[in-house]
Amino acid sequence: MVRELVPDGRTHRLAVMLAGMLQYAVVMAAAKSAKERHGRSLVASLLEASEANDPSEVEDLIDDAVVQLFKDPKVRFQRTSARGVKYSLAEEAYEELIHWHDMPWE
Repeated sequence: MVRELVPDGRTHRLAVMLAGMLQYAVVMAAAKSAKERHGRSLVASLLEASEANDPSEVEDLIDDAVVQLFKDPKVRFQRTSARGVKYSLAEEAYEELIHWHDMPWE
């Protein structure tokens, strides 16, 4: 999925898609047993990241796994805007993840 969608995809759409994938992983991590949730496992990191309020906290916890998500299909997640500004699709996704349940219209 990443290999097909990311290369030509728009960042504002891809970041939400990736955040959704991460949110799904958080739900699956929460379903794991208490034994599997402790320590420095990806499960524990995902659960901790779901409670974070700052994208840099999320990055510290799960960035290695997210980077691997892009490396496996050989897809770049570092981009440059039309104005020459470098940004990371992963960082955009972390921002989306921490605001996943926000509904400003309520």
